[in-house]
Amino acid sequence: MLHRKKENEMTELKKKPLFNPSGDTDVRFRRMIGGNTTNLNDFNNMRYGWVKDWYRQAMNNFWIPEEINLSQDRKDYGELLGKERQAYDKILSFLVFLDSIQSANLPCIGEYITANEINLCLSIQTFQECVHSQSYSYMLDTICSPEKRNEILYQWKTDERLLKRNTFIGELYNEFQMKKDSFTLLKVMMANYILEGIYFYSGFMFFYNLSRNGKMPGSAQEIRYINRDENTHLWLFRNMILQLKEEEPELFTKENIQALKEMLMEGVEQEIAWGHYVLGDDIPGISKEMITEYIKYLGNLRFTGLGFDVVYPGYEKEPESMKWVSYYSNANMVKTDFFEAKSTAYAKSTALLDDL
Repeated sequence: MLHRKKENEMTELKKKPLFNPSGDTDVRFRRMIGGNTTNLNDFNNMRYGWVKDWYRQAMNNFWIPEEINLSQDRKDYGELLGKERQAYDKILSFLVFLDSIQSANLPCIGEYITANEINLCLSIQTFQECVHSQSYSYMLDTICSPEKRNEILYQWKTDERLLKRNTFIGELYNEFQMKKDSFTLLKVMMANYILEGIYFYSGFMFFYNLSRNGKMPGSAQEIRYINRDENTHLWLFRNMILQLKEEEPELFTKENIQALKEMLMEGVEQEIAWGHYVLGDDIPGISKEMITEYIKYLGNLRFTGLGFDVVYPGYEKEPESMKWVSYYSNANMVKTDFFEAKSTAYAKSTALLDDL
């Protein structure tokens, strides 16, 4: 068990052993970090009751990107406004990189999580991030040439603003590769929380806006499935952080909470700046003002969801101008597939809504 440290003195983490016959079998001794785990997946004895609901929902979310019809998108892509097509390309480049780095980073976190049921969740999330990357690739394979596809995939390396966005999260992930202590792990968890709960949303709203304007319906449907998964990932990392608050309260000093707040504010500022750059006032149905209001609202929603104070006073409620985003991202909705004339349920059981 971790012993208490003085303020600002962080606990060094040790990678858990994979084979550990002397590990604790009593769930009362199980901990998020610093525990003595056997790594046995016992579905009848879990320390954290919320994991059962999460696991069931995540398993029910299984889907295959190619089951969504993109034939209309192939036609629509060439008819998009120039700014819309540019935004489509850049946003996909951004999203596919982040989901790729997520699938690489999550196992690194799992090496230091000593609650085996949490690692089950991280394994499912890793798989889902791979499916998301596959989904973006399927979208590109369908709508454009292989040469254009490769150009879009690697725009994050040549677009200065796109690279800056990826660098913020990427460097936080790399920091944990070099510095294995409890607060650096907490920062990586916070980076995941920001990525899942703030970073994707200018992209999501763009695809939903295209759909409500009668364009790229298949792409929007792919995003709805992805959005549903991201809601579960958001819930997972919120619960992981809240569990650390309970088990390791010495991690949550005023100074450390301020550091988490500054991380969130940086994420919000970058998401707003990105939305202004890639969407601006040139996309019918979206404006810079709408982007700013909505992302600040999300920032408040995420930080208060961790039990902390409002970051942006005056942005506590969902903007009326953005209600349609919630409508499109509602994972419980059932919609008729226009091309196949069949009912497509977005969840096999009650889905987690983005009310975190």
